[in-house]
Amino acid sequence: MKINYISIAVAAALLLGSGGCTKDFDDKNTNPNYIEQVTPGALLTPMVYRFSTYFTVRSNDFTWELMQTGLANPSAANGIHRYYFTESTGNGTWNALYGYLRSIREMEVAAESSNKPVYLGVAATLKGLVAGVLTDSFGDVPLSEAASAEDGITQPRFDTQEQIYSDMTAALEQANAFYTDESVMDGNDILYNNDKTKWRKFNNSLLMRYYLRQSKRIDAYQKIKAMLDNPEDYPIFTSNEDAAFVEVTGLAPYDYAWGRRQDYVNFTAMAEFFVDRLNELDDPRRPFIMTEANRLVDGEVQSIGYRGIPAGHSGDLSDYNFNPSTPNGDLVFPNEVGTPVLEILMPYSEVEFIKAETYLALGLTEEAKTAYEKGVRASIEQYGGTVPSDYFDNSFAAFNGTLEQVMLQKYIGLFMVDYQQWFEFRRTGFPELPTTPYMFHDGVMPSRFMYKDDVRRFNPEHYAEAVERMGGDDFHTKVWWEK
Repeated sequence: MKINYISIAVAAALLLGSGGCTKDFDDKNTNPNYIEQVTPGALLTPMVYRFSTYFTVRSNDFTWELMQTGLANPSAANGIHRYYFTESTGNGTWNALYGYLRSIREMEVAAESSNKPVYLGVAATLKGLVAGVLTDSFGDVPLSEAASAEDGITQPRFDTQEQIYSDMTAALEQANAFYTDESVMDGNDILYNNDKTKWRKFNNSLLMRYYLRQSKRIDAYQKIKAMLDNPEDYPIFTSNEDAAFVEVTGLAPYDYAWGRRQDYVNFTAMAEFFVDRLNELDDPRRPFIMTEANRLVDGEVQSIGYRGIPAGHSGDLSDYNFNPSTPNGDLVFPNEVGTPVLEILMPYSEVEFIKAETYLALGLTEEAKTAYEKGVRASIEQYGGTVPSDYFDNSFAAFNGTLEQVMLQKYIGLFMVDYQQWFEFRRTGFPELPTTPYMFHDGVMPSRFMYKDDVRRFNPEHYAEAVERMGGDDFHTKVWWEK
Protein backbone atom coordinates (compact mmCIF):
# COMPACT_ATOMS: atom_id res chain seq x y z
CA MET A 1 0.00 0.00 0.00
CA LYS A 2 1.36 3.44 -0.93
CA ILE A 3 1.58 5.73 2.09
CA ASN A 4 0.14 9.21 1.65
CA TYR A 5 2.64 11.28 3.68
CA ILE A 6 0.72 14.51 2.99
CA SER A 7 -2.45 13.12 4.58
CA ILE A 8 -0.45 11.93 7.57
CA ALA A 9 1.08 15.36 8.03
CA VAL A 10 -2.32 17.08 7.85
CA ALA A 11 -3.81 14.64 10.36
CA ALA A 12 -0.89 15.17 12.71
CA ALA A 13 -1.31 18.93 12.51
CA LEU A 14 -5.02 18.65 13.31
CA LEU A 15 -4.29 16.43 16.29
CA LEU A 16 -1.70 18.84 17.65
CA GLY A 17 -4.24 21.66 17.42
CA SER A 18 -7.03 19.78 19.10
CA GLY A 19 -7.89 19.77 22.75
CA GLY A 20 -6.86 16.16 23.05
CA CYS A 21 -3.34 17.23 24.08
CA THR A 22 -2.79 17.64 27.79
CA LYS A 23 -0.77 20.38 29.40
CA ASP A 24 1.84 17.93 30.68
CA PHE A 25 2.39 16.30 27.27
CA ASP A 26 6.00 17.55 27.04
CA ASP A 27 6.85 16.26 30.51
CA LYS A 28 5.42 12.82 29.82
CA ASN A 29 7.29 12.57 26.52
CA THR A 30 10.69 13.64 27.81
CA ASN A 31 13.19 10.80 28.13
CA PRO A 32 14.72 11.10 31.62
CA ASN A 33 17.82 9.25 30.36
CA TYR A 34 18.47 11.75 27.57
CA ILE A 35 21.67 13.76 28.03
CA GLU A 36 21.04 17.37 27.05
CA GLN A 37 24.69 18.37 27.22
CA VAL A 38 27.48 16.01 26.19
CA THR A 39 30.68 15.96 28.25
CA PRO A 40 34.01 16.32 26.42
CA GLY A 41 35.38 13.16 28.01
CA ALA A 42 32.54 11.12 26.53
CA LEU A 43 33.57 12.16 23.03
CA LEU A 44 37.24 11.28 23.33
CA THR A 45 37.51 7.51 22.94
CA PRO A 46 35.12 7.18 19.97
CA MET A 47 37.08 9.89 18.14
CA VAL A 48 40.52 8.45 18.85
CA TYR A 49 39.38 4.96 17.86
CA ARG A 50 37.93 6.24 14.58
CA PHE A 51 41.12 8.18 13.78
CA SER A 52 43.47 5.30 14.50
CA THR A 53 41.42 2.74 12.61
CA TYR A 54 40.99 4.91 9.53
CA PHE A 55 44.67 5.91 9.43
CA THR A 56 45.76 2.29 9.90
CA VAL A 57 43.73 1.14 6.90
CA ARG A 58 44.87 4.05 4.74
CA SER A 59 48.51 3.41 5.53
CA ASN A 60 48.01 -0.09 4.18
CA ASP A 61 45.94 0.55 1.06
CA PHE A 62 47.58 3.82 0.03
CA THR A 63 50.95 4.60 1.63
CA TRP A 64 52.26 1.06 1.33
CA GLU A 65 51.80 1.10 -2.43
CA LEU A 66 53.02 4.63 -3.01
CA MET A 67 56.11 4.23 -0.81
CA GLN A 68 57.00 0.70 -1.96
CA THR A 69 56.29 -1.02 1.33
CA GLY A 70 53.73 -3.48 -0.02
CA LEU A 71 51.42 -3.78 -3.00
CA ALA A 72 48.41 -5.60 -4.36
CA ASN A 73 49.23 -9.00 -5.79
CA PRO A 74 48.24 -9.83 -8.46
CA SER A 75 48.27 -6.38 -10.05
CA ALA A 76 48.11 -6.41 -13.83
CA ALA A 77 47.40 -2.72 -14.48
CA ASN A 78 47.07 0.68 -12.84
CA GLY A 79 47.38 0.70 -9.04
CA ILE A 80 48.81 3.30 -6.65
CA HIS A 81 52.21 1.58 -6.78
CA ARG A 82 52.38 2.71 -10.42
CA TYR A 83 51.44 6.27 -9.33
CA TYR A 84 48.00 5.84 -10.84
CA PHE A 85 45.95 8.66 -9.30
CA THR A 86 42.50 9.83 -10.39
CA GLU A 87 40.52 12.95 -9.53
CA SER A 88 38.70 10.97 -6.86
CA THR A 89 41.74 9.34 -5.22
CA GLY A 90 41.63 11.79 -2.31
CA ASN A 91 37.84 11.94 -1.88
CA GLY A 92 37.74 9.48 1.00
CA THR A 93 40.46 11.38 2.82
CA TRP A 94 38.64 14.69 2.32
CA ASN A 95 35.33 13.29 3.59
CA ALA A 96 36.77 11.46 6.58
CA LEU A 97 39.00 14.25 7.85
CA TYR A 98 36.33 16.94 7.63
CA GLY A 99 34.02 14.61 9.52
CA TYR A 100 36.67 14.28 12.22
CA LEU A 101 37.12 18.05 12.40
CA ARG A 102 33.39 18.44 13.07
CA SER A 103 33.66 15.95 15.93
CA ILE A 104 36.63 17.83 17.36
CA ARG A 105 34.62 21.05 17.22
CA GLU A 106 31.95 19.32 19.35
CA MET A 107 34.64 18.56 21.92
CA GLU A 108 35.75 22.19 21.93
CA VAL A 109 32.19 23.38 22.55
CA ALA A 110 31.70 20.80 25.31
CA ALA A 111 35.01 21.76 26.95
CA GLU A 112 34.07 25.43 26.93
CA SER A 113 30.56 24.85 28.30
CA SER A 114 31.79 22.51 31.05
CA ASN A 115 34.75 24.78 31.91
CA LYS A 116 37.39 22.10 31.41
CA PRO A 117 40.41 23.71 29.73
CA VAL A 118 42.31 20.42 29.63
CA TYR A 119 39.88 19.18 26.97
CA LEU A 120 40.55 22.32 24.94
CA GLY A 121 44.13 21.07 24.96
CA VAL A 122 43.07 17.58 23.89
CA ALA A 123 40.90 19.04 21.13
CA ALA A 124 43.81 21.18 19.90
CA THR A 125 46.12 18.16 19.86
CA LEU A 126 43.66 16.04 17.91
CA LYS A 127 42.86 18.91 15.56
CA GLY A 128 46.57 19.32 14.92
CA LEU A 129 46.85 15.62 14.09
CA VAL A 130 43.90 15.68 11.66
CA ALA A 131 44.43 19.13 10.13
CA GLY A 132 48.09 18.31 9.50
CA VAL A 133 47.20 15.23 7.44
CA LEU A 134 44.50 17.22 5.62
CA THR A 135 46.67 20.15 4.53
CA ASP A 136 49.68 17.96 3.75
CA SER A 137 47.45 15.87 1.48
CA PHE A 138 45.82 18.76 -0.42
CA GLY A 139 47.67 22.03 0.30
CA ASP A 140 45.45 25.07 0.89
CA VAL A 141 42.14 23.93 2.38
CA PRO A 142 39.14 25.46 4.16
CA LEU A 143 39.88 25.32 7.87
CA SER A 144 39.14 28.52 9.79
CA GLU A 145 35.64 28.69 8.24
CA ALA A 146 35.10 24.94 7.90
CA ALA A 147 32.15 23.34 9.72
CA SER A 148 30.49 26.76 9.97
CA ALA A 149 27.25 26.06 8.14
CA GLU A 150 25.29 26.88 11.30
CA ASP A 151 26.81 30.35 11.12
CA GLY A 152 25.62 30.74 7.55
CA ILE A 153 28.99 29.97 5.91
CA THR A 154 28.28 27.40 3.22
CA GLN A 155 31.16 28.36 0.93
CA PRO A 156 34.20 28.59 3.23
CA ARG A 157 37.34 30.30 2.08
CA PHE A 158 40.53 28.30 1.65
CA ASP A 159 43.26 29.09 4.17
CA THR A 160 46.79 29.12 2.80
CA GLN A 161 48.95 26.28 4.01
CA GLU A 162 51.35 28.84 5.43
CA GLN A 163 48.54 30.28 7.57
CA ILE A 164 47.33 26.81 8.54
CA TYR A 165 50.77 25.89 9.80
CA SER A 166 51.09 29.17 11.68
CA ASP A 167 47.70 28.69 13.34
CA MET A 168 48.27 25.00 13.99
CA THR A 169 51.62 25.43 15.73
CA ALA A 170 50.25 28.38 17.73
CA ALA A 171 47.31 26.22 18.86
CA LEU A 172 49.65 23.41 19.91
CA GLU A 173 51.79 25.91 21.81
CA GLN A 174 48.67 27.10 23.63
CA ALA A 175 47.53 23.53 24.27
CA ASN A 176 50.85 22.85 25.98
CA ALA A 177 49.72 25.32 28.65
CA PHE A 178 46.18 23.91 28.85
CA TYR A 179 47.61 20.58 30.01
CA THR A 180 49.01 22.28 33.12
CA ASP A 181 45.53 23.42 34.15
CA GLU A 182 44.09 21.92 37.34
CA SER A 183 40.98 20.57 35.60
CA VAL A 184 40.91 16.78 35.45
CA MET A 185 40.18 14.36 32.65
CA ASP A 186 37.29 12.16 33.66
CA GLY A 187 36.08 10.35 30.56
CA ASN A 188 36.90 7.02 28.96
CA ASP A 189 40.29 7.58 27.35
CA ILE A 190 41.42 4.68 25.14
CA LEU A 191 44.74 6.36 24.36
CA TYR A 192 46.25 7.54 27.64
CA ASN A 193 43.72 6.60 30.33
CA ASN A 194 43.26 10.28 31.31
CA ASP A 195 46.98 10.88 31.86
CA LYS A 196 47.42 14.59 31.12
CA THR A 197 51.20 14.27 31.25
CA LYS A 198 51.22 11.84 28.33
CA TRP A 199 48.72 13.92 26.36
CA ARG A 200 51.03 16.90 26.81
CA LYS A 201 53.98 14.88 25.49
CA PHE A 202 51.91 13.84 22.47
CA ASN A 203 50.96 17.46 21.84
CA ASN A 204 54.56 18.69 21.93
CA SER A 205 55.84 15.78 19.85
CA LEU A 206 53.31 16.75 17.17
CA LEU A 207 54.53 20.33 17.48
CA MET A 208 58.05 19.13 16.65
CA ARG A 209 56.70 17.23 13.64
CA TYR A 210 55.06 20.35 12.28
CA TYR A 211 58.03 22.62 12.88
CA LEU A 212 60.20 20.11 11.01
CA ARG A 213 57.71 19.83 8.15
CA GLN A 214 58.39 23.54 7.46
CA SER A 215 62.17 23.05 7.29
CA LYS A 216 62.37 24.66 3.84
CA ARG A 217 60.36 27.67 4.96
CA ILE A 218 61.30 28.58 8.54
CA ASP A 219 64.23 28.13 10.90
CA ALA A 220 62.73 24.85 12.05
CA TYR A 221 65.88 23.37 13.54
CA GLN A 222 66.39 26.26 15.93
CA LYS A 223 62.75 26.08 17.02
CA ILE A 224 63.07 22.38 17.72
CA LYS A 225 66.41 22.85 19.46
CA ALA A 226 64.81 25.44 21.75
CA MET A 227 62.18 22.86 22.71
CA LEU A 228 64.78 20.17 23.32
CA ASP A 229 66.78 22.53 25.53
CA ASN A 230 63.71 23.22 27.65
CA PRO A 231 62.20 19.83 28.55
CA GLU A 232 60.35 21.11 31.62
CA ASP A 233 58.25 23.47 29.51
CA TYR A 234 58.17 21.16 26.48
CA PRO A 235 57.96 17.52 27.60
CA ILE A 236 58.01 15.14 24.62
CA PHE A 237 57.99 11.38 24.06
CA THR A 238 60.94 9.75 25.79
CA SER A 239 59.95 6.08 25.45
CA ASN A 240 57.47 3.77 23.77
CA GLU A 241 55.36 4.07 26.92
CA ASP A 242 54.66 7.68 25.93
CA ALA A 243 53.94 7.03 22.25
CA ALA A 244 50.48 7.52 20.74
CA PHE A 245 49.67 3.82 20.34
CA VAL A 246 45.97 2.94 20.46
CA GLU A 247 45.44 -0.52 21.93
CA VAL A 248 42.61 -2.35 20.15
CA THR A 249 41.34 -5.74 21.29
CA GLY A 250 39.08 -6.72 18.40
CA LEU A 251 36.16 -6.99 20.80
CA ALA A 252 33.12 -4.78 20.18
CA PRO A 253 32.96 -1.84 20.02
CA TYR A 254 36.73 -1.71 19.34
CA ASP A 255 37.03 -4.08 16.43
CA TYR A 256 40.26 -4.55 14.54
CA ALA A 257 40.75 -2.27 11.55
CA TRP A 258 39.89 -5.08 9.12
CA GLY A 259 36.73 -7.15 9.21
CA ARG A 260 38.64 -10.38 8.66
CA ARG A 261 42.27 -11.43 8.97
CA GLN A 262 42.39 -12.47 5.32
CA ASP A 263 41.33 -8.98 4.23
CA TYR A 264 44.72 -7.76 5.47
CA VAL A 265 46.83 -10.76 4.50
CA ASN A 266 45.49 -12.05 1.18
CA PHE A 267 46.25 -10.55 -2.23
CA THR A 268 49.08 -8.40 -0.86
CA ALA A 269 52.82 -8.89 -1.26
CA MET A 270 55.58 -7.01 0.49
CA ALA A 271 57.53 -4.73 -1.82
CA GLU A 272 61.06 -5.53 -2.89
CA PHE A 273 62.49 -2.14 -1.90
CA PHE A 274 61.19 -2.32 1.67
CA VAL A 275 62.18 -5.96 2.18
CA ASP A 276 65.65 -5.52 0.69
CA ARG A 277 66.40 -2.59 3.01
CA LEU A 278 65.40 -4.67 6.04
CA ASN A 279 67.47 -7.59 4.74
CA GLU A 280 70.53 -5.37 4.43
CA LEU A 281 70.06 -4.43 8.07
CA ASP A 282 69.46 -8.08 9.04
CA ASP A 283 66.57 -6.44 10.84
CA PRO A 284 64.67 -8.06 13.73
CA ARG A 285 61.46 -6.26 12.70
CA ARG A 286 60.94 -8.56 9.73
CA PRO A 287 59.10 -11.47 11.40
CA PHE A 288 56.69 -9.08 13.13
CA ILE A 289 55.85 -7.35 9.85
CA MET A 290 55.88 -10.13 7.26
CA THR A 291 56.09 -13.83 6.51
CA GLU A 292 58.97 -15.53 4.76
CA ALA A 293 58.78 -16.11 1.04
CA ASN A 294 58.73 -19.64 -0.33
CA ARG A 295 58.91 -21.69 -3.49
CA LEU A 296 57.94 -25.20 -4.49
CA VAL A 297 60.99 -27.51 -4.73
CA ASP A 298 60.43 -31.14 -5.74
CA GLY A 299 56.84 -30.92 -4.66
CA GLU A 300 57.68 -29.44 -1.24
CA VAL A 301 57.24 -25.86 -0.04
CA GLN A 302 60.66 -24.44 0.84
CA SER A 303 61.24 -21.19 2.73
CA ILE A 304 63.65 -18.80 1.01
CA GLY A 305 63.77 -16.00 3.57
CA TYR A 306 62.23 -12.57 3.21
CA ARG A 307 61.68 -11.48 -0.39
CA GLY A 308 59.33 -9.03 -2.06
CA ILE A 309 58.23 -8.10 -5.55
CA PRO A 310 58.98 -4.78 -7.27
CA ALA A 311 56.51 -1.93 -7.19
CA GLY A 312 55.57 -0.47 -10.57
CA HIS A 313 56.17 -3.80 -12.32
CA SER A 314 54.91 -4.62 -15.81
CA GLY A 315 52.34 -7.10 -14.60
CA ASP A 316 54.50 -10.02 -15.68
CA LEU A 317 56.28 -11.55 -12.69
CA SER A 318 57.33 -14.76 -14.42
CA ASP A 319 60.96 -14.11 -13.49
CA TYR A 320 59.94 -14.16 -9.82
CA ASN A 321 59.46 -17.91 -9.48
CA PHE A 322 58.54 -17.78 -5.79
CA ASN A 323 55.70 -16.77 -3.52
CA PRO A 324 56.73 -13.42 -2.01
CA SER A 325 56.58 -12.42 1.63
CA THR A 326 53.11 -11.34 2.70
CA PRO A 327 51.93 -9.21 5.63
CA ASN A 328 51.97 -10.95 9.01
CA GLY A 329 48.33 -10.90 10.08
CA ASP A 330 49.27 -11.08 13.76
CA LEU A 331 50.31 -7.45 13.58
CA VAL A 332 46.75 -6.17 13.16
CA PHE A 333 44.39 -9.18 13.36
CA PRO A 334 45.65 -12.02 15.57
CA ASN A 335 44.19 -15.50 15.19
CA GLU A 336 42.72 -15.22 18.67
CA VAL A 337 40.29 -12.30 18.72
CA GLY A 338 40.71 -10.37 21.96
CA THR A 339 44.49 -10.25 21.63
CA PRO A 340 45.49 -6.56 21.82
CA VAL A 341 47.14 -4.92 18.82
CA LEU A 342 48.55 -1.42 18.48
CA GLU A 343 47.36 1.16 15.97
CA ILE A 344 49.80 4.03 15.64
CA LEU A 345 48.95 7.73 15.72
CA MET A 346 52.55 8.80 16.37
CA PRO A 347 55.50 6.58 17.34
CA TYR A 348 58.23 7.52 19.80
CA SER A 349 60.86 6.62 17.20
CA GLU A 350 59.70 9.55 15.06
CA VAL A 351 60.65 11.97 17.83
CA GLU A 352 64.18 10.57 18.02
CA PHE A 353 64.57 10.80 14.23
CA ILE A 354 63.36 14.42 14.36
CA LYS A 355 66.04 15.05 16.97
CA ALA A 356 68.66 13.26 14.86
CA GLU A 357 67.89 15.40 11.81
CA THR A 358 67.88 18.56 13.89
CA TYR A 359 71.23 17.82 15.51
CA LEU A 360 72.72 16.90 12.13
CA ALA A 361 71.57 20.19 10.64
CA LEU A 362 73.11 22.09 13.55
CA GLY A 363 76.43 20.24 13.32
CA LEU A 364 75.95 18.30 16.59
CA THR A 365 77.14 14.95 15.31
CA GLU A 366 77.39 13.02 18.59
CA GLU A 367 73.92 14.11 19.65
CA ALA A 368 72.62 13.11 16.22
CA LYS A 369 74.20 9.65 16.52
CA THR A 370 72.66 9.08 19.95
CA ALA A 371 69.20 10.13 18.74
CA TYR A 372 69.50 8.02 15.59
CA GLU A 373 70.33 4.89 17.57
CA LYS A 374 67.56 5.58 20.08
CA GLY A 375 65.11 5.92 17.21
CA VAL A 376 66.11 2.59 15.71
CA ARG A 377 65.91 0.86 19.09
CA ALA A 378 62.50 2.37 19.79
CA SER A 379 61.12 1.18 16.44
CA ILE A 380 62.38 -2.37 16.94
CA GLU A 381 61.20 -2.57 20.55
CA GLN A 382 57.71 -1.26 19.82
CA TYR A 383 57.05 -4.58 18.08
CA GLY A 384 58.38 -6.55 21.01
CA GLY A 385 61.67 -7.19 19.27
CA THR A 386 65.17 -7.07 20.75
CA VAL A 387 68.03 -5.08 19.26
CA PRO A 388 70.95 -7.45 18.64
CA SER A 389 74.17 -6.39 20.37
CA ASP A 390 75.92 -6.18 17.00
CA TYR A 391 73.10 -4.43 15.10
CA PHE A 392 75.01 -1.16 14.70
CA ASP A 393 78.17 -3.00 13.64
CA ASN A 394 76.44 -3.67 10.34
CA SER A 395 77.70 -1.13 7.79
CA PHE A 396 74.13 -0.39 6.72
CA ALA A 397 73.08 0.39 10.30
CA ALA A 398 76.23 2.08 11.65
CA PHE A 399 75.64 5.82 11.90
CA ASN A 400 77.34 7.61 9.01
CA GLY A 401 76.24 11.18 9.64
CA THR A 402 73.96 11.52 6.62
CA LEU A 403 70.37 12.68 6.40
CA GLU A 404 69.72 9.89 3.89
CA GLN A 405 70.48 7.23 6.50
CA VAL A 406 68.34 8.91 9.17
CA MET A 407 65.45 9.19 6.75
CA LEU A 408 65.71 5.54 5.70
CA GLN A 409 65.33 4.42 9.30
CA LYS A 410 62.58 6.99 9.81
CA TYR A 411 60.80 5.56 6.77
CA ILE A 412 60.90 2.11 8.37
CA GLY A 413 59.82 3.57 11.71
CA LEU A 414 56.80 5.24 10.09
CA PHE A 415 55.47 1.89 8.85
CA MET A 416 51.66 1.90 9.35
CA VAL A 417 51.53 5.62 10.30
CA ASP A 418 48.89 7.23 8.03
CA TYR A 419 50.61 9.13 5.16
CA GLN A 420 53.75 10.23 7.00
CA GLN A 421 56.18 8.26 4.81
CA TRP A 422 54.77 10.08 1.77
CA PHE A 423 54.94 13.49 3.40
CA GLU A 424 58.53 13.02 4.52
CA PHE A 425 59.60 11.74 1.11
CA ARG A 426 58.13 14.88 -0.46
CA ARG A 427 59.98 17.05 2.06
CA THR A 428 63.41 15.41 1.78
CA GLY A 429 63.48 13.16 -1.30
CA PHE A 430 64.46 10.21 0.91
CA PRO A 431 64.54 7.31 0.75
CA GLU A 432 65.46 7.17 -2.92
CA LEU A 433 62.79 4.95 -4.43
CA PRO A 434 63.39 3.05 -7.68
CA THR A 435 61.19 3.89 -10.64
CA THR A 436 60.12 1.78 -13.60
CA PRO A 437 58.89 2.45 -17.16
CA TYR A 438 55.46 1.18 -16.10
CA MET A 439 54.81 4.00 -13.66
CA PHE A 440 52.56 6.89 -14.63
CA HIS A 441 53.77 10.52 -14.79
CA ASP A 442 57.20 9.35 -16.00
CA GLY A 443 57.85 7.94 -12.57
CA VAL A 444 57.47 11.28 -10.79
CA MET A 445 55.91 10.86 -7.35
CA PRO A 446 52.54 12.66 -6.97
CA SER A 447 52.71 15.53 -4.48
CA ARG A 448 49.08 15.78 -3.44
CA PHE A 449 45.49 14.76 -4.02
CA MET A 450 43.26 16.82 -6.26
CA TYR A 451 40.42 18.65 -4.54
CA LYS A 452 37.15 16.80 -4.30
CA ASP A 453 34.95 17.52 -7.33
CA ASP A 454 32.11 18.79 -5.11
CA VAL A 455 34.38 21.64 -4.03
CA ARG A 456 34.76 22.78 -7.61
CA ARG A 457 30.98 22.61 -8.10
CA PHE A 458 29.66 24.14 -4.91
CA ASN A 459 32.45 26.49 -3.83
CA PRO A 460 33.75 27.65 -7.22
CA GLU A 461 34.91 31.14 -6.27
CA HIS A 462 37.10 30.12 -3.35
CA TYR A 463 38.24 27.03 -5.19
CA ALA A 464 39.46 29.18 -8.09
CA GLU A 465 41.28 31.50 -5.70
CA ALA A 466 43.08 28.58 -4.06
CA VAL A 467 44.06 26.99 -7.37
CA GLU A 468 45.47 30.25 -8.72
CA ARG A 469 47.41 30.82 -5.52
CA MET A 470 48.84 27.30 -5.41
CA GLY A 471 49.64 27.21 -9.11
CA GLY A 472 47.21 24.48 -10.13
CA ASP A 473 45.08 21.60 -8.97
CA ASP A 474 46.83 18.49 -10.19
CA PHE A 475 48.82 15.67 -8.66
CA HIS A 476 52.15 17.47 -9.04
CA THR A 477 51.19 20.90 -7.72
CA LYS A 478 53.60 21.33 -4.83
CA VAL A 479 52.24 22.49 -1.50
CA TRP A 480 53.76 25.46 0.33
CA TRP A 481 56.25 23.60 2.49
CA GLU A 482 57.55 21.56 -0.49
CA LYS A 483 58.60 24.53 -2.57
